[in-house]
Amino acid sequence: VERRQRIVLDRAVKSTALVSTLFPENVRERVINDGDGHARTGRNGKAAADHEKETAFKTFNVAANQTIGGSPIAEKFPETTVFFADLAGFTKWSSSREPEQVFHLLETMFKAFDAIALKRGVFKVETIGDCYMAVTGLPEPQSDHAVRMAKFASDCLHKLAHIVDNLAERLGEDTSNLTLRIGMHSGGVTGGVLRGDKSRFQLFGDTVNTASRMESTGVPGRVQASQTAADCLIINGKADWLKARDVKVFAKGKGEMQTYWIHADDHTASEKSSGLTASSHHQRQIRMVQEAPQKAQAAIEGPYHSK
Repeated sequence: VERRQRIVLDRAVKSTALVSTLFPENVRERVINDGDGHARTGRNGKAAADHEKETAFKTFNVAANQTIGGSPIAEKFPETTVFFADLAGFTKWSSSREPEQVFHLLETMFKAFDAIALKRGVFKVETIGDCYMAVTGLPEPQSDHAVRMAKFASDCLHKLAHIVDNLAERLGEDTSNLTLRIGMHSGGVTGGVLRGDKSRFQLFGDTVNTASRMESTGVPGRVQASQTAADCLIINGKADWLKARDVKVFAKGKGEMQTYWIHADDHTASEKSSGLTASSHHQRQIRMVQEAPQKAQAAIEGPYHSK
């Protein structure tokens, strides 16, 4: 009996940890609390109790499913910064790799980004293929949401350079040519849980769409920010991180937009020693892009959502 209890507890802890990565804390608690009554009335006896303990993650989804008839779990977050990062060159690179190699790269990259997000106070929303989406300013307000995101973006850019250089011998020399194209935009979003099978926290609104446009119209190796995101950085005393893009970009549904390149390379010595700096190869690569933005723009891939 004691052994079984230990197993059940261990599974519950692991399941709770998994759920914690998918939902902000206040949203997670609300789903569980809203679903408690329904979950209890739908089961009876010791077998049901054991089942709930052993399948905490499944129970979470069931609870979310059973409360669809109730009030939606959603709210507005007025001040956030949304981030999109796409792995430039990934489509061509992955077409000549084994599935295990593709997933090894993505898992290594996303695990590193998750660790940086935890450090910077950034909430990971989801990954779609080779695209990573994150947000600051929720569930709790962060007055420096744009600053946090700019630092996160810079960290991810440098960390990926370190990762692909280390993996080049194992996954092929051209792996070191992969880099991120990053976009960010600040504004209000609607966030909530789309309940049902595999419930998850999602964001909606013009801010999300514009952040995606900042990524898709960007340049590999650089972080592109909208005017709104730039204004937030200026308010927080980070005007020196910004450089206006020479040409305005055309964003679908937005028209011409003035955007900015972000340079938030304020890494400490400890961050550099942990691999958050670009290799000399990537420094040269990024410098070439910076010196010839129009040439680089012509060579970029299409938007991630059209791949």
